[in-house]
Parts: sequence; structure tokens; C-alpha cells
Amino acid sequence: MSDAHGHGPHDDEHGHAAHAPTVTSSQPAEPAAPVLRPGERDAALRRARALNRLTLSWNLVEGVVAVAAGLAAGSVSLVGFGIDSGIEVSAAVILAWRLHQERKLGCMLDYDRTATRLIALAFGALAAYVWVQATADLFGGSRPDASIPGLVIALISFIVMPRIARAKRALAPALGSQAVAADAEQTGLCGILSGVLLAGVGLNALFGWWWADPVAALAIGALAATAGVRAWRADSLAHTCCD
Repeated sequence: MSDAHGHGPHDDEHGHAAHAPTVTSSQPAEPAAPVLRPGERDAALRRARALNRLTLSWNLVEGVVAVAAGLAAGSVSLVGFGIDSGIEVSAAVILAWRLHQERKLGCMLDYDRTATRLIALAFGALAAYVWVQATADLFGGSRPDASIPGLVIALISFIVMPRIARAKRALAPALGSQAVAADAEQTGLCGILSGVLLAGVGLNALFGWWWADPVAALAIGALAATAGVRAWRADSLAHTCCD
């Protein structure tokens, strides 16, 4: 009801309509789950499993060849690269367990969170190893020798792994899996480590810069630690399996 001056119940003292304050949320809206066509999720799951098997197989071969070549050449960097492959195998096994739990019905939230945390711990183990080994190499003045088999497998890994990482990363939204995204980051890190090995050994061979490899490895350790923290703290993706 209006008062004697014709003001409505929501008018202010100057006769202007008072507006309720607009409440805005400071939290960003959660991304909507992708709309999947029939069978698209199953196809993404099959592709994720195939990529994971490829990664697991390659890292097993890579690890054996790198360690054998490193021991033969007296190269601590190659041996360390091979041990890193073993850590990556552990991440692939963790993801294989996560993908094995997939069902057409039921939410994968708990499985995915556990797998993501385990992959984050694998990142932490990788960072710890790289830091310890690189520090020992730097202060010990270790000079890795060139090894043709080791350099060849590092070159292949440098070329192939980033492509596999991109393929895995593209599947994460369709599966609603942060674990797949974390494993993709680990695969990408493998490619970076391969590049570090090539650069470090190459600079040492060409210019005698023996310190190039351990210094670069310290930076890679920082990247691995950052990736581990990010994976541990990551929010779950849109869980399409809960729809």
C-alpha cells in the first residue's frame, strides 16, 4: 500500500525505487559435465586403457635399456633416467587400477581420488630422487659419457611422450577423471626429462659442460614436486559417471 505521498513500500526517502542488493558469489561456477553421445564414454575408456598399456610397455623397455646403457657407459644420468621410468611405471599401474574400476553405473569419485593421490605421491618420489641424484652429481663432478642406445631411447621418448600425454589429457574430461589428467602430466614430464638428458649429455659432449645435466635435473625435480602438489590438491573433474 502507498503512503500519503504516493510512495510505494519499496521507495526510498527521495522517491526512488529501492533495489535489493545483488549478491554475487566469489566462487567460480563449476564447469558443466560434457554432454556425451551414446557410446562415447565407452570409447574414451577403451582409448585410455590402450594408451595406458602403451605407456606401461614403453616405460618398461625404456627403463631396462636406460639402466643397462647407463651401467655400461658409467653414466649416472642414464641410470637415473631408467629409475625414473620405473616410477612412471608405478603411475601407469595406479591408473590401470583406476580404469579397471570403471562401471557403467556408479560414481568413480572415491576410486579416482585415491588414484590421483597415489599418482601425486609418485610425483613426490620422482622429485626426491631427482634432487638427491642431481645434487650428488653436481657436487661430485660426475661427467656422464655418451651412450648411443641411451641417447636413442631418450630421443624416441622426447618425440613420442608429449604426443601420448596430449592424447591422455584430451580423454580426462570425457571420463571425468582427474587421475587420467595427473597421469597425462606424468607422461609429459617423461618427455621433458628425456629432453634434459639429451641436452645435458649433449652439452657435456660438445662443450665439456658437465654441470649442465645436474643443474637441469634440479629444475625438473622442482617441476615434478609442483606437479605432485597440484595433483594432490586438484579438485575432481565433472563426474560424468555420476549422471
